[in-house]
Amino acid sequence: MMKRIITLFLASAMAAGTWAQQSALEEITQNRFLCASNYLDYDNYPATEKLTKTPKGYEMYYLSHYGRHGSRWLLNENDYLNVIRPLREGQEAGKLTPTGAEVLRKLEAFYPCTINRLGDLTTVGERQHHGIGQRMTEHFPELFKTKNLPIDARSTVVIRCILSMTAECEELTAFNPTARVHNDVSESLQYYLNAPWSSRLKANGNKAWPILDKYKEKLTEPDRMLGVLFTDTGWAKENLKDKSFVRALFDVATNMQSHDQYEELLDLFTADECYKLWQIRNIEWYLRYGAAPQTESVMPFSQKNLLKNIIETADTVRQKQATLRFGHEVCVMPLACILELGTCGAQVENLDTLDRVWRNYNIFPMACNVQLAFYRPKKGREGDILVKALLNEREVSLPVPTDNYPYYKWADLRKYYLDKIAKYEDTDKENNP
Repeated sequence: MMKRIITLFLASAMAAGTWAQQSALEEITQNRFLCASNYLDYDNYPATEKLTKTPKGYEMYYLSHYGRHGSRWLLNENDYLNVIRPLREGQEAGKLTPTGAEVLRKLEAFYPCTINRLGDLTTVGERQHHGIGQRMTEHFPELFKTKNLPIDARSTVVIRCILSMTAECEELTAFNPTARVHNDVSESLQYYLNAPWSSRLKANGNKAWPILDKYKEKLTEPDRMLGVLFTDTGWAKENLKDKSFVRALFDVATNMQSHDQYEELLDLFTADECYKLWQIRNIEWYLRYGAAPQTESVMPFSQKNLLKNIIETADTVRQKQATLRFGHEVCVMPLACILELGTCGAQVENLDTLDRVWRNYNIFPMACNVQLAFYRPKKGREGDILVKALLNEREVSLPVPTDNYPYYKWADLRKYYLDKIAKYEDTDKENNP
């Protein structure tokens, strides 16, 4: 198995509005798992920086959270078969190299494990959420040790999300057996936990595909890989959709880190290939979910209902409590962008330079999460409500001024976000009178 060398993401760099000093290629070269984009195992990207202490004279009284489910199996059997079938064709034609035959053997041994498991949470994914729940209690003991602490935990209706919620809540109640956990799963919650796209967002999102097709063609270089797997690359080019095949193999290889039964396939790719294939996914996710000018910078507003819920719920909190929400990366990614955490809200015209400021693996690994920690003055003291934001358990900057980083005045943030939503909704009314 590849040695898991972890590249640290510097919170101080995020606060300054830049990514880490290393390039994306350098980071991926050092920690190959990062090229997996949304398949990245959360535990292959650990946060190691200590969190800033509670401000003097303040107490934490509320945690507001949205988290993605943990590592999962791929969603469709063709995700696996689109690699296995071409290799079988090569085997039947006598065109596989020893390496190609070994890759086919590994995949054919692995494939039966996927039956009736597509999209399911894996044991790796469950373990990620146990770890996150445990670290919540370590990061915020003053909140989670509260007697009879109310914890409101809600999930989308997808099983892997429900099980992820369960794993975190188990850790919180193990730490505090008096905690009063309320779990809820319902279609009635979908409007903010996993909201469907409006017609405007669908139309803008579709603008991504022609742009993405150009980058797929430009950045997918199949020749070397075909030579690794097939004895006759001419036969492979004639009989396979070579670029699609290489990308499908890359997806299977990168998602193998979601399993304890880990089959090493990522070493088939060079660091440069990993980087270029990751670039395709980085551009795709940016165009479809980030504040990309190419899609009119509106895609993060897919999570305006979620942001409204975060604000409205925070407005009701009087006693110490926690709100946990569980869903998908297609929510965490645009949520981080609409919140403008660090440089998540960056608008980049030249996609060739996108990864200088925006790297998807920093935002949405498996089990990715946004945590907003709220602080109030201790009894008998006066002061503003303060908020600190964590993205994947790393302190990040927020889009209003502060003289006390990483703490921000909630009143300033609340107004900023409500004004932002109102402006977007006003343009909707203009376009759809």
